[in-house]
Amino acid sequence: MKRLLVIASAVLAMCVQAQTYPSKPISIVVPFAAGGPTDRVARDLAEAIRKPLGGVSIIIDNVAGAGGSIGAAKVARATPDGYTLLLHHIGMATMPALYRTLPFKVESDFEYLGLINDVPMTLIGRPTLPAKNYKELVTWIGQNKGKINLGNAGLGAASHLCGLMFQSALQTDMTTVPYKGTAPAMTDLMGGQIDLMCDQTTNTTQQIEGKKVIAYAVTSSKPLHTPALKDLPTLQSLGLKDFEVSIWHGLYAPKGTPADVTSKLNAALKVALKDPDFIKKQEALGAVVVTDKRVEPAEHKKFVAAEIVKWGPLIKAAGVYAD
Repeated sequence: MKRLLVIASAVLAMCVQAQTYPSKPISIVVPFAAGGPTDRVARDLAEAIRKPLGGVSIIIDNVAGAGGSIGAAKVARATPDGYTLLLHHIGMATMPALYRTLPFKVESDFEYLGLINDVPMTLIGRPTLPAKNYKELVTWIGQNKGKINLGNAGLGAASHLCGLMFQSALQTDMTTVPYKGTAPAMTDLMGGQIDLMCDQTTNTTQQIEGKKVIAYAVTSSKPLHTPALKDLPTLQSLGLKDFEVSIWHGLYAPKGTPADVTSKLNAALKVALKDPDFIKKQEALGAVVVTDKRVEPAEHKKFVAAEIVKWGPLIKAAGVYAD
């Protein structure tokens, strides 16, 4: 009888909490350093989602390290009350293949709240590269096999994944040069120390506008409309069938967060994704705000599962591990 009373009290407390949620500040964990692309998305979202959540304060908690797994682990272990959330990118789909062991299970230790945006990538080259368009680039690559340096922002980074996919699509090997972040990789690309890089528009648009690099193509399924990228063809249109890479971001809560709370968070997210200021800020980054069914928790989870299937074999075939 006593045990039943305890259970009943706990259930009642959860119901009351759901009805009054949110009643205190919400923390959004960003598993990367402040100032990076994911951090910018989180801060823009925090501003847009405050109003539909009653004006609650939202704190951005940067917990960087281990390719985003440390921050994700913190949220997986957090009290499932809706006050500690995770904003993560494509790493949620690549961590299972990159790490031999993880302190959490991507598909079962989180409540999926909905996707936020898609960030396409761009294939770019050093400014002194003799190839000035994609056709010339393919010819140049064929003439320089074994001599090409392909930079990336680090093992498991979006630029690394895109580079792996590009080599696989062309059925050619390049010398992969990993850096500790996009900034040093971009510096060496602009300086001519490496030849090529494939990185997200949030990192490349400014350099393309300034003509500090040569832009060859985008990895989206359709051409982009931002001024600096609108004239770039897609790799699919250039003959690389099914070549589509985007660095999406999603919102998560710890497993066991009450359904009423996750429902409120999903509803607020949908409102935030329609906020004109949020959309404008994302477009300025070259990002596309999600408007399709992936804003629904079940579809968000299904999408991540498909991305795990997509990237896992490619990462394992390359023999790369982060630990």
